[in-house]
Amino acid sequence: MRARVTPGATVGGEIRVPGDKSISHRWLLMAATAIGSSRLEGLPRSLDTSATADCLAMIAPVVRPALEAWTASPTVAGERHGSTWNREASTLDLDTLDLQGEGRGSLRPPPRELDCANSGTTMRLVAGLASSSSFETVLTGDPSLSARPMERVAKPLRAMGADVTTEDGHPPLRILGSELRGIRFEPDVPSAQVKGAVLLAALAAEGTTTVAEPIPTRDHTERLFLALGAPIRSDGTDLVLEGPFQQEGFRGAVPGDPSSAAFLLGAAALTGGNLTILGVGLNPTRLGFVDVLGRMGLEVEVDIEGDELGEPVGRMHLGPSGTLRPVQIDANEMPLILDEVPVLAALAVHANGPSRFEGGAELRVKESDRLSVLAEGIRSLGGEAVEEGDDLVVAGGGLGGGSARTAGDHRMAMALAVTALAARTPSDIDGIESTAVSFPAFFRLLHSLGADVEVSD
Repeated sequence: MRARVTPGATVGGEIRVPGDKSISHRWLLMAATAIGSSRLEGLPRSLDTSATADCLAMIAPVVRPALEAWTASPTVAGERHGSTWNREASTLDLDTLDLQGEGRGSLRPPPRELDCANSGTTMRLVAGLASSSSFETVLTGDPSLSARPMERVAKPLRAMGADVTTEDGHPPLRILGSELRGIRFEPDVPSAQVKGAVLLAALAAEGTTTVAEPIPTRDHTERLFLALGAPIRSDGTDLVLEGPFQQEGFRGAVPGDPSSAAFLLGAAALTGGNLTILGVGLNPTRLGFVDVLGRMGLEVEVDIEGDELGEPVGRMHLGPSGTLRPVQIDANEMPLILDEVPVLAALAVHANGPSRFEGGAELRVKESDRLSVLAEGIRSLGGEAVEEGDDLVVAGGGLGGGSARTAGDHRMAMALAVTALAARTPSDIDGIESTAVSFPAFFRLLHSLGADVEVSD
């Protein structure tokens, strides 16, 4: 699919974004393995979330009917194929998923390999869950996921007692579960996914599990565990969990995804619009990009209005601003804004000077080599950007317009469309079907907010 982006329109209004993917993966895993009934509202209609639901359906037969009904519902199918363009854009379908779990002990051997599709979060978190099972689980994925590093999660799970193998450090992951023991784990690379996998395994492990985290990462796992009564605490930079622990059923409404919100905020910033995003997650470990936007001369107001299972929820507002300033991101800040680097780079293209994003090695092992795809995409649209080692340098000064490809990466599709909104001439973005991974309704909502965007097959 292709999007034709014509500059000149203003993006603004009041909107909701899909539920937070990171939170949804974790809530699904905990609800499916809880004892008792759980009700989850507002799960995002994305391929990544569906991948987790599909995997759980294969190993948790007691909740399989409910999960299969949810993933097969018309709303999911419609969003995947872009057929919902003309729906009322100010609201998103906030379905309810009811699960009646029977605990971790109800897990059963899967009838086939578990397909994680394009979702690294699914693969790593399900690996943590499967590591305490009494059967073998094989986790596979699409070609993009199959190229991503998995030893970083296999190594600590082995140390806890599971038999985990990879193919030269990559998927498929073969996991033969076992009785687990607590460990002290100090990750080589900051990763909320690996931390989450270890903590999920620790729920079934005997003894104390400690995760040392000198550089903070997203804390959705530990917030959920605390809300559900798990014996987890923070000792400075260490997370400590005393296992084992079996959670009971729970209820929650998934907050809107702040990473998705960042792309719409970027669109409003580049077109001089007023934008308010309602019901969005305001977890401080996810708002590093707000600080960066402030340094670029954009003021984002953040108001906390409530709480869902330990996650602060509220609204974001961005008003019109002046000239965009360049920004410098160092390697220590990079882990806090990893998912938002594409949209921040999209904004930096239009700053009045060069911006630098340092320490982006982890961006090379996402759905695409995002450093390379960003640099190439910006140049294809008439701007200037180069890679210097694992740093990205964006010259600023604006875009002329042109044609760019997304490399099958959902965040590249959104970022390139956003930056094209302020180009001097129209642009074509090829491969936008990839937005189904995280934000299927992105172009529909962008259009509803005023952007001049035409989508075609």
